[in-house]
Formats: sequence, structure tokens, C-alpha cells
Amino acid sequence: MQSPGIKPMTLAMLATAKISIIWGVGDAQNRTSDNLTTASSANSTFVRPPAFFINGFSNIPHAKYYYLFLCLVYTVTVFGNSFIMSTIYLARRLHTAKYVAVFHLALCDICGSSALIPKLIDMFLFDNQYVSYESCLANMFFVLHFMNLQSFTLLILAYDRVIAICCPLKYHAIITKSSISCILCASWICSFILFTALVGLVNRLSFCRSIVVNSYYCEHGPVISLSCNNNSINYYLAYLFFGLLICAPVALISISYLCIAAALLKIAHGTDRMKAMKTCTSHLALVAIFYLPILSVNVKSISTSIDPNARIINNSLTQIIPPMLNPIIYTLKTEEVLQSIKELYKRNKVATNAKRKNVMRNT
Repeated sequence: MQSPGIKPMTLAMLATAKISIIWGVGDAQNRTSDNLTTASSANSTFVRPPAFFINGFSNIPHAKYYYLFLCLVYTVTVFGNSFIMSTIYLARRLHTAKYVAVFHLALCDICGSSALIPKLIDMFLFDNQYVSYESCLANMFFVLHFMNLQSFTLLILAYDRVIAICCPLKYHAIITKSSISCILCASWICSFILFTALVGLVNRLSFCRSIVVNSYYCEHGPVISLSCNNNSINYYLAYLFFGLLICAPVALISISYLCIAAALLKIAHGTDRMKAMKTCTSHLALVAIFYLPILSVNVKSISTSIDPNARIINNSLTQIIPPMLNPIIYTLKTEEVLQSIKELYKRNKVATNAKRKNVMRNT
């Protein structure tokens, strides 16, 4: 958390000075000479800082209250998704292929939020804004990895809905727990390989400009922008991944719902049509909540410059709000889950009453 009396430039200067001490740089004349040498021969000089300074908000009073809000969101996210996972595990009627994917989405929501929010709280509420180089890359990897797995899972759920509505007679033959599990395992392997490559390429960069990251975590774009050698490959790969892992799933999900709409138009009875549409509403809500903010923020950042503080708020809310809302949407919108919760509650109540009667008999 930044002190209101310290300007961002002062923070950056302090951060650079502290890292200079860590590097063991000599007197001022040597530092100037080293900087000039690095700037003039970036390709031949390789500089890897021992730590980065995560800048966070600039000149925003009472910023700590925003981080307290993130702490509240994280608590709700963990509780809500753990509740959904427990319900799916305990309710036999939810032991289906679809809810294997829903369970996976809840798990990725918890892991993604855990990779981001606790570190934010540690940095900005406890003034630990220096992050070691290795920890920075690890944080970057896990945030991107679990965010990508959320995207993959939403695509798998769209595939489930397409088969259920367009090919209902073949649904149980195509959508099985083993097939969904194999697809999920493949998504883990694919995501791991892709983001290992993306984050691994950061190691080829030389960071001699600054160690101040103008973001709220070790975000890929702001980190590679600090490099002083050629980083075009890093940017090209980032754009490629954004197209493949965000834009492509959105396109495929849109095509799947066009197929669903065409299939629904062929249904003669309006009640059957409405029943089929209700099975898609929860998934559509999740898709809108997850993809629309990501697409809007990234498209706007490409076309026009965004204020750093506004960018931090938009990106952080984009990453933390969907995991919090996902279990709420599935609990309130899905009849199967509500019915399962009621059955588990009744079963637990009966078991509790039986225990009380046994205790009373024994006494």
C-alpha cells in the first residue's frame, strides 16, 4: 500500500535504488557508466534483476479499502465454489459428465483466485511490493494458466449443451465421464505447455530499464515492456495466445449456440423449447460474465491508451468477479443442483435427528 505523501516517481526511484544495492553496484560514476553501456549494447549485455517492484495504484487515497474488498470477494469465492464442489461430490444425482466439468470449473475458480488475491493482499496491505524474479514468473504462470483453464471449461460446457440439444439420442454415448475427463486432462497438458513457453520466453529478456511493474501483479505485458532488448517475439506470442485461447473459444461457443438456436426452432412444442432453453441460461450467463470484460478491456487497450489505475481496476475485477459469481449462478439457476442441496439437507437432518435419539436412549 502506497503512502499518500509519496509520489509514484519517488516510489520508482526508491525501488530502483534498493535493487541497485541488491545488485552490489558501486559508486555513482560506475552506475552511470554501466547504464550507458547497457543502453548502448542491450543485445550483448544481459541483466536479470533479483526482484521486481509491483507499483499498484498511483495517487489513489484509501486504496487499502479496495484490497479489503478483494479479500471479501476471495472469501466468498472460496466458500461458494467449495460448497458447489462438496454438493457435486456428495449428491449421487450429480455424478454425471456435465457436473465433472462444473466441478472442474469450481476448482479452477478457487485455484485462479488463490494464485492472485492472497499475493495482492500480502503486497499492498502488508507493504511487500518487492517480488523476487522467480516468484514473479511463477505468479504470472499460475494466474494465466488457471484463467485459461476456466476458458477451456466454459468451451467444454458449451460442447455438452450442443450435444444435449442437437443430438439428444446420442448424448449419453458421446458425453461420458471418461470422455469429459480425457478432454479436461488434455486441456491441462495443453495449457501447461503453452504458458510454460510464454513465461519461459521472458527469461530471454534483459531488464535494464526499470524494475517497477505498473500493474497489480506480475502481469505479462507490463513485465516484458521493461525489457531493453528485442521483445517482439514475446508480444507476438501474447497476441497469438489471446486469439487462440480467448477469441477462438468465444467464436466456437457462439457457433455452438447458433446450432442450438437452429435446433430449438425445429421443436414444435413451446414448453419443450423453453425447457431446453433453461438448460442453457446458466452457461450463457457464465460465458457473458467471463468473456465480455476480458474482450472489452483488451480491445480498448489495443485501440486507445487506458489510465493505469482504470486498467488495474478493470483487469482485477475481470479476474475476481466471475469466480465469485459462478457458484451463485449455478446454485440459483440450475434445478438439479437446488434439488440436490435440498436432498442433502434432508438427509443430514434425518441423520442428526437419529443421532440425537440414540444419545437420548443411551442416557
